[in-house]
Amino acid sequence: MRLAQLLKAKLHHAHVTYANPDYVGSIEVDRSVMEQVGLKDGELVHVWAVDHTSRIQTYIFGGPKGVVGLNGGAAHFFKAGDRVIIAAFDLTDEEIIPKVVLLNEDNEVVRDMTPFTVVG
Repeated sequence: MRLAQLLKAKLHHAHVTYANPDYVGSIEVDRSVMEQVGLKDGELVHVWAVDHTSRIQTYIFGGPKGVVGLNGGAAHFFKAGDRVIIAAFDLTDEEIIPKVVLLNEDNEVVRDMTPFTVVG
């Protein structure tokens, strides 16, 4: 058996609503959006800037409607208004159909972009 790290979920073009370096760390994301793509509190995520070169890994936790906030050290890499991609992966030997959604400027899901199946 060979395990592969495959895309599980992706939030495309989320908009950062705040950056707070005084918090312990992580990224806060609208809980309803997290639930829609199957992300859990404490899960490892990658955060990739769309308009510049910052890329980090951190853990995610649910927050209020419309929020995408970077905390702690992660806040030094992003600022309010930045567009980001948030992605999570699973280590598996099974087929995964990743949940991929496009967000608008208010971090509302405007389109399900789940176009493909990845086979492990």
